[in-house]
Parts: sequence; C-alpha cells; structure tokens
Amino acid sequence: MSAKKILLIDDDVALTELLVEYLTPQGYELEVAFDGESGVALATSNKHYDLILLDVMLPKLDGFEVLKKLRLSHLTPVLMLTAKGDDYDKILGLELGADDYLPKPFNHRELSARIKALVRRMALLSSNRMHQNLTLGNVEIIPAAQDVFCAGKLVDLTSTEYSILYLLMVNQGSLVSKQDISKKVLGKNLSAFDRNIDMHISNLRKKLAVFSSDEKIKTHRGAGYRYLVQA
Repeated sequence: MSAKKILLIDDDVALTELLVEYLTPQGYELEVAFDGESGVALATSNKHYDLILLDVMLPKLDGFEVLKKLRLSHLTPVLMLTAKGDDYDKILGLELGADDYLPKPFNHRELSARIKALVRRMALLSSNRMHQNLTLGNVEIIPAAQDVFCAGKLVDLTSTEYSILYLLMVNQGSLVSKQDISKKVLGKNLSAFDRNIDMHISNLRKKLAVFSSDEKIKTHRGAGYRYLVQA
C-alpha cells in the first residue's frame, strides 16, 4: 500500500520536524511549506495530497487566505491548526471550507487520530463510487464522481459537506444526531460546545440555497438534523 501524502503548511520549523519524525513511521509521506505562498503553490499544483495540515499564523499569506485560494479549485481535506481557545479562528476556518480543526498545542496522538479519520473517510468515499445515484426532490448525488447537483446545477461541496449530505439523504426523513454525524463523518466523538457540525450544515444549506429556496435540512435543536423528503 502506497504512503498517504500530507502537505504540512506551518512556519514552526521545530514542530514540522517533530511531525515528520512522528508521522512518517505511521505510513505518511510529508511535504512541508513554511509560508502561505509556497503552501498555496504546492496545494494547487499537479501533485496529489490526501490531506493538508494548515496552520493559521503564517508569513506572506495566513492560513485563511491559503484556504480561500485552495477552495477556488481544490477540495483536498484540510485540518486547520488553530490557536488554543480561539473560537473565531475555528469558526472562520470552517466557514471557509476547512474539514476539521485542532487547537495548538495538541497531543500528537489526537492529531494522528484526526488524520486517520479524514484519510479513512476519503478512502470510504472512493469505495462508494460504485453505489447507485441518489435522488431526492431536486437534489442528486452521483457517487461515481462524488458530484452533487441541485436543480440541475453542480454544487461545489467539500468532502465533509458531501459526506454529511449523503448521510442525511440516505437516512431521509429520519433524525440523525450530531453525535452520529461527528462519528461517521469526522471519525470523532462530539465534544461539548463543539460547533463543527453546525458550521458544516450551515455551509451546506447556503450552497444548496443558491439553486433552490425550499428547506432541505431541518434542525432539531439539541438533537440533530433531518433531511426533508420533498414531494
């Protein structure tokens, strides 16, 4: 099995050396960029990366600018490394299309677990490509290409948004708890005051609303979400 390729964008030389030393024996191949500009250049090149680890505080371009530029053309999963306790960084990163976040300083085992979860989900998405197309109302999911169409128009979703939508649609009409979404999509238990899933749902709603005004995802406060079955 070939090594999974990770792009690490972080200007902390000591940390990057530690992460390369720690993750390489686990079957990952890391490439490092020490500033935002070189990070964007690598992330949008013809190289394939299974995951991007992106720090917020970077020279030349900060992590948010890197993410904005990346999401114009690439849907590579992004795990943002944010300042500990800075909710603004977490929320903004998710709004811009990050898949998950981890506050610094972090436990290396926690980082490894988050990486495995995101990489595993991408592998699962690839294995699901032979599944039949799924259509509910004016929304169609085509697993073979991991494409989503709403009212006949292609909706540009991140891998996390795609996975959440697929999970809700295959459970059409049934309540799916935030805990289930967190476990099945992000591969982690939902912690108290974690707004990760809420932000992904919000982004998903906004993107679908561009092409259709009807409500598709209903919130059950304190419980979870339900995909409305359209007539």
